[in-house]
Amino acid sequence: MKFVDEYRDADVAQKYVQEITKITTKPWTIMEICGGQTHSIVKYGIDRLLPPEITLIHGPGCPVCVTPIELIDCALKIASLPNIIFCSFGDMLRVPGSDKDLLSVKASGGDVRIVYSPLDSLKIAQDNPNKEVVFFAVGFETTTPATSMAAYQAKQQGIENFSLLVSHVLVPPAMEALLSSPNCVVQGFLAAGHVCTVMGYEAYQPIAQKYKVPIVVTGFEPIDVLQGIYRCIQQLETGKFDCENQYVRSVTSEGNPLAQQVIQAVFEVVPRRWRGIGEIGESGLGLRPEYARYDALKRFERELSTVTPSTTPQVCISGQIMQGYKKPNDCPAFGSQCTPENPLGAPMVSSEGACAAYYRYRNHSETVPC
Repeated sequence: MKFVDEYRDADVAQKYVQEITKITTKPWTIMEICGGQTHSIVKYGIDRLLPPEITLIHGPGCPVCVTPIELIDCALKIASLPNIIFCSFGDMLRVPGSDKDLLSVKASGGDVRIVYSPLDSLKIAQDNPNKEVVFFAVGFETTTPATSMAAYQAKQQGIENFSLLVSHVLVPPAMEALLSSPNCVVQGFLAAGHVCTVMGYEAYQPIAQKYKVPIVVTGFEPIDVLQGIYRCIQQLETGKFDCENQYVRSVTSEGNPLAQQVIQAVFEVVPRRWRGIGEIGESGLGLRPEYARYDALKRFERELSTVTPSTTPQVCISGQIMQGYKKPNDCPAFGSQCTPENPLGAPMVSSEGACAAYYRYRNHSETVPC
């Protein structure tokens, strides 16, 4: 595949490591915001190639992981109702709610279907006019345009047996929440390249200036990540705090205006609870009033009135992991009580979760230096 070999070239990677080592004179802590970057870092051992002065910590950039447990419970309740077809991306099926997951609902007879796009769910609604079809709309800005288009087409075509259980979240407010915490240890960010492909990166420059942290929009291959780290260290060592774009083959400063237009037509900014973190103001997207009839929380309000708030098991420290305070194998349950087959927290089961990356690519009995 084009680009894969050149962005996984071991010799080029070693040269970047040498250059990073050469310019690093102080300890620095950098957070990669995206779970895809986390998996690349752990899979290729990038953090172990870097000089000991550089610490990489893992952010809340896994939308599956930050979907609040009470919304998972709402999904479980809706999916268990008669006459429902509940549609979801595959990585949501094993995410634990209070006492089970969507895969358990499917095993018990619920009509739970994996789809690859919200538009697949809309087609299912068209093909099943006597059923209520609900799509679990989870994701950062990357997946929001497709959800927006599904709602837009449902309205245009007058499809009334279709609704969305929305848990879309926004990256910049989460970064600000982390930086404004008194316990923040982040000195620089690798921003998510796919999010910026849609939204651009103009919103990141004020954050870099306000909190005096360099932000480098970064791709997902090993060379991308190393280039992002190199640029971040360059800024830190010279006292600069700008937003740079490493991922130039995909990202422009303005992003994709057409995608942004459809998002703005369907959604408005709302507060959103993040699993393990809490509520972050203006960090989510909710359907605009003109699309309210496609809101599953409103459509099934009576049935959901019995859903009570719950919490992640106390032994699980996924919230601390997603805020960069801990590494996955700092958790006492990691690899023993908590495994991909029996996850206590979402980061162990999600394809972008930090715990899943450590479990898959590293001996989970070893200690990883922080």
